[in-house]
Amino acid sequence: MLDLIIKRFEQPDEVREHEKGRFELITIAGLTIGRATYEPGWRWREHVGALTGTLLCEVEHVGLVLQGRALVQMTDGREVEMRPGDLFYVGPQHDSWVIGDERYVSLHFLGADVYAK
Repeated sequence: MLDLIIKRFEQPDEVREHEKGRFELITIAGLTIGRATYEPGWRWREHVGALTGTLLCEVEHVGLVLQGRALVQMTDGREVEMRPGDLFYVGPQHDSWVIGDERYVSLHFLGADVYAK
């Protein structure tokens, strides 16, 4: 039995790519962690939803923004901007998109295993 495991996103266990975006997954100690990297102009509805056949993201997320900014829009019209250093919970039924000209990067601790499939 191993008591120490080291993994890096430079060698993920799985990669899910789509236009303007990349979602890398690492499974460690029974937990799947995702790293989302989205280019300026990325929008969930256009670049992931079009692949999954849904208008809104159905996954709930707990994560941490590392770089860039994104806007999340809930079905009731609320919009919240996420910035570097923000820990977030976003429930199902939302859209999101990159704000500005900087790449957006975040880690996902909940929902990564089923996101962007």
